[in-house]
Amino acid sequence: MTVTVKICGINSAEVADAAVLAGADFAGLNLHAASPRRLGIEQARALADRLRSRLRVVVLLCDAADESIEQAVRSVRPDFLQLHGGEGPERTAQIRGRFRVGVIKSIAIQDATDFATVPAFEAVADMLLFDAKAPASALRPGGHGVPFDWRLLRGRKFTRPWLLAGGLDPENVARAIASSGAPGVDVSSGVETLPGRKSVELVHEFVSRAKGTTFASEESR
Repeated sequence: MTVTVKICGINSAEVADAAVLAGADFAGLNLHAASPRRLGIEQARALADRLRSRLRVVVLLCDAADESIEQAVRSVRPDFLQLHGGEGPERTAQIRGRFRVGVIKSIAIQDATDFATVPAFEAVADMLLFDAKAPASALRPGGHGVPFDWRLLRGRKFTRPWLLAGGLDPENVARAIASSGAPGVDVSSGVETLPGRKSVELVHEFVSRAKGTTFASEESR
């Protein structure tokens, strides 16, 4: 089965088109104020309109208030909301129920104990995204280009589709898929030449290498 690929932090028409042409499955538009990839609502709307029906549009939010979520849903009309902050299962369920949009819940991983919350999130989210825990001094929860031990995921079974994130790039994505058994991957900083500046060439290379990797066997899903 082909690996699913999400390109996150898309912030230009050029990169949006590159993600489509490369064969990515999801496009992430980041609305988190602390991110170097942050978009304004009008920018996000324009990019979403450009991407719509070509791949699935994801809006990334961190611990957002209902008013901000409502504005994003109304203006951008995403296929999914990616909750990348400290939203617990109850808040995740509340957002999914109120806004009637698919939800991808990010779960920060450092060691095996961090999987304890997964069952609660499986009950309320449509997809899961496993990312590395941010450094203690970080001002945002993701996009730091730092991996965790991918082997922690190997052999684990989940009831929801899931993506691997954190420190992935064209050079290591095949190894990450092989080590973790991931059916899908998410990249942001790993296809950038500078924070917030994505490379069309790296986007194509990442998707090609991810899609060219034989994804995890059924027993490791």
